[in-house]
Amino acid sequence: MNQRFRITRTMQEQNGEPSISLEECKAYFATQPDFTYSQVYTVQGTESTMSIDGDFFMWKQENVDIPFRLYSGDLYVAISSEAVVPKMIEVATALQADIVEG
Repeated sequence: MNQRFRITRTMQEQNGEPSISLEECKAYFATQPDFTYSQVYTVQGTESTMSIDGDFFMWKQENVDIPFRLYSGDLYVAISSEAVVPKMIEVATALQADIVEG
């Protein structure tokens, strides 16, 4: 099972900093050549397919798409491989946010 992390500004919100916005994410990820934006994330299983609506910034890592999902002012990402960790840290740093497990 993958470990899930949240990129958030919870501590900054208490000091008047805004949460992470869709516009801010779109502007940042547009500068990243290995990310694309999607309003639907499709998970293909062996016997079924599931589509999830939302705001997804898909990171292409080798032949795998790894979703960074914006939800209620936070970005969520599951650590499916060790390569995701430095990318997650890079994104959090660029967005001036913290990383919290869960």
